[in-house]
Amino acid sequence: MVMNSGHRQDIVIVGGGAAGWIAAALLAKRIGRHQARITLVESEEIGIIGVGEATVPLLAQCNALLGIDEFDFIRKTQGTFKLGIEFCDWGTAGNRHFHAFSDYGHPVEGVQTHHYWLRLRQSGDDTPIDDYSFAYAVAKNNNFAPSDPNDARYHHAYHFDAALYARYLRDVATDLGVQRIEGKMTHVDLDSESGDIAAIHLADGQTVPGNLFLDCTGFASELLGKALDTPFVDWSHWLLCNRAIAAPSGPAGAPAPFTRSTAHAGGWRWTIPLQHRTGNGMVYNSDFWSDDAARSALLDSIDGEPLAEPRVFRFTSGHRREFWRRNCVGIGFSSNFLEPLESTGIQLIVMGVLKLLKCFPQGTIDPVLRDEYNRLSTREIERIRDFIIAHYYLSRRPEPLWSACRNMEIPDSLRHKLDVWKASGQIALGDSESYMEPSWIAILLGNGVVPRRYAVSADLYPLEQIRDGMKLRREEIMRSAQAVTSHRDFINSHCKAAQMALA
Repeated sequence: MVMNSGHRQDIVIVGGGAAGWIAAALLAKRIGRHQARITLVESEEIGIIGVGEATVPLLAQCNALLGIDEFDFIRKTQGTFKLGIEFCDWGTAGNRHFHAFSDYGHPVEGVQTHHYWLRLRQSGDDTPIDDYSFAYAVAKNNNFAPSDPNDARYHHAYHFDAALYARYLRDVATDLGVQRIEGKMTHVDLDSESGDIAAIHLADGQTVPGNLFLDCTGFASELLGKALDTPFVDWSHWLLCNRAIAAPSGPAGAPAPFTRSTAHAGGWRWTIPLQHRTGNGMVYNSDFWSDDAARSALLDSIDGEPLAEPRVFRFTSGHRREFWRRNCVGIGFSSNFLEPLESTGIQLIVMGVLKLLKCFPQGTIDPVLRDEYNRLSTREIERIRDFIIAHYYLSRRPEPLWSACRNMEIPDSLRHKLDVWKASGQIALGDSESYMEPSWIAILLGNGVVPRRYAVSADLYPLEQIRDGMKLRREEIMRSAQAVTSHRDFINSHCKAAQMALA
């Protein structure tokens, strides 16, 4: 039997925020104190971006791994629940579609629902594909309850305050034995022979040595980017948006159990409902819209009272050529950034840490495992990149930004997916996919990309039998969704923030 070496790693995490504390908590929980000593260095001077954060169901799995009580977590982070993303005015003005955390119901005779939907559509039926999504039926009524684990018709994620979430995880991680050091890093020592990071130095004179370093310093990428000079792969020719302007506002009515993404002339706007406020932001391209134009469009669209002056963030979508270089792993924005259209920020953090656990060094770092980590990380983010590009590329809006997106050359991997879909109604999934068939169907059909044909097996039954069966399915979905409690009542009953009931 092969045994682990028992070598105890000195892991140094530089930077707090969601990236640092997710990494610290997961590593501490899954490795244990006998195999690793984990130290996190962060500076209160630097702070973190405390915007409203939207997530995907992977975070619920992460919290479960950490043994976090879901209702306590929601209370402490002013959180709400999320069943998907509603897209308004994407594709064309007035269009509305929903990317749900669910499928479109069970297949019949091995044939997926959307093929029967395509057959009905060819016969003149104009029922939207969203009407076959149970998660959408629940969400559009502003209802929510966790899905039955034994009969999961949908999954859920969360909205929360990112700063409060980092603080919550800090308590979880320190309870698991993570040591926190307050301090601002000034410089890095590199080993003269290997080029590895040997230690970091802090402004107060402390030196923090380690075997494995995690860079969680965000866009600054102090270790992976600056100290180790890891090149950046720029995707701004495919993902044109390069700025975001964010502003919180007071809550406006009951919180919806979904994120809303609304397309505008020069970009798109997010709306993220928390218990105590709403997170708002505009993502745009500075060549097509000025900061002032984006700011005006954002403030004119906010329902509640603005609570702070809007802040502008500049970014470039892409990734470091290596996510793990020498003895440093970049987690979060230090190694990659994709604009926030599909709430991928925390998803990529969690995925990065889970992959590290699979390739975790025991003693010295094995270059084979490091290379595999980089291969998987690159492939995963390329698949997610394609999914996000598709939202823009499929648009039929006339404004200059959308026209530029529609006319650009897209990656071959995305071109292949679109060609196969248009020819057959099939989604050509590759390896390391984060978004499965229902997600692609939601975006493709939601943007009016209807394939030329459907699966031949969808012709096995007479059209009227298909029509009757699909009608019964819609009626059952509607009936069951209306029986679910309201999102507001669920939160007030189980996980409202202290001294705050939702009006």
